[in-house]
Amino acid sequence: MTKRRSHGDGGLHWDESRQRWIASVTVGYTPAGKRVVRRGSGKTKTEAKNKLKEIIRDYDDGVTLQAHGYTVAQAVNDWLAYGLPGRGEATCEKLRILANLHVVPLIGARKLRELSADEVDVWLAGLAKSLSTRTLRDIRSILLRAVNRAQARDKVKRNVVLLCECPTGKTGRPSKSLTYAQADALLLAAERDNSTIGAYVVVSLLSGCRTEEVRPFPWKNLVRVSKEELAKRDVSQADRPKAHVNVWRSVRSGGDTKTRKSRRSLGIGDRCLAAFDAQEARQRQARLDAGDRWHENGLAFASETGTMLDAANVRRGFRRLAKAAGLNPDEWTPRELRHSFVSLLSDGGLTLEQISRLVGHSSIAVTETVYRHQLNPVVEDGATAMDRIFPSTKT
Repeated sequence: MTKRRSHGDGGLHWDESRQRWIASVTVGYTPAGKRVVRRGSGKTKTEAKNKLKEIIRDYDDGVTLQAHGYTVAQAVNDWLAYGLPGRGEATCEKLRILANLHVVPLIGARKLRELSADEVDVWLAGLAKSLSTRTLRDIRSILLRAVNRAQARDKVKRNVVLLCECPTGKTGRPSKSLTYAQADALLLAAERDNSTIGAYVVVSLLSGCRTEEVRPFPWKNLVRVSKEELAKRDVSQADRPKAHVNVWRSVRSGGDTKTRKSRRSLGIGDRCLAAFDAQEARQRQARLDAGDRWHENGLAFASETGTMLDAANVRRGFRRLAKAAGLNPDEWTPRELRHSFVSLLSDGGLTLEQISRLVGHSSIAVTETVYRHQLNPVVEDGATAMDRIFPSTKT
């Protein structure tokens, strides 16, 4: 006579309709009191018994795996749907695009509990042939965090992505900076253009602000020195800036700057201030022309209706000015105005420490740090140097 299995050891029975041995064991109860049963199956009784042992071992270890058919694609999509609270829409969209291009189509059909470190290595090595190292890191991070989330919800035992290093991908597009002659030509083209994008380029190049900091820059953060204060200055103070900008915002989620040292105040030179003055007059006329279509947001570099400039429109306008300056528009982007600022100041004799303060870095390399709440004093070195490098064209 067959011996009956003890309580908690589960059960084995033959399923005629499926022609398989079925292993089942109770692993708990739902809050409503319903029994939670985990099942496995095998063609032979021994195979089903081994599945039963595996389920019991996991239960004893405190790991109650769910959804044996749960796939990598489901894990990634669940993370994209529920694992990105507080992220900006642009960040979420970027992650969705990378996941749908490089994760889901290639390994999405694989059952998550069967995914191996070797398979992840092969997948990453294949992507490394066509993608940059930075993009590879982002893609590996998507899978890593998706599996972490699934692991926390008892859908997989371990995260095999932790065992896999990110390979080196293709060399990315190198950053470069304008020479003095190129920068001078671009400044002249931007000033002649007499447009919002022209003022945008002048301010970006002469202040070193990130393009994401210039787009949301409000008029209230432009601080001019009063006439009374200017009258009090002696000869030794004649070259001090007549205004400064408080760089306290960016287009990032929540409006914070990139790093804590990015929240800074910068003195601006005469040529930069002239660009702001021209933009202010131009915007007054645009406000009258738009009439009821104008949406007042207090932005210095707004669209024809007062809204924030779109990043794509900034790129198009910048390339138009680059072409007018005799540059190849396909070889330059707005972010390289900041690289040019650093390069030109270095050529102008400023120290590494001075440049680091001006661009908001703890060092010359951009480092992610905690945002700070107190403000730096106004840094005037850049304005003085830029006035020397690019003297005002007005007489």
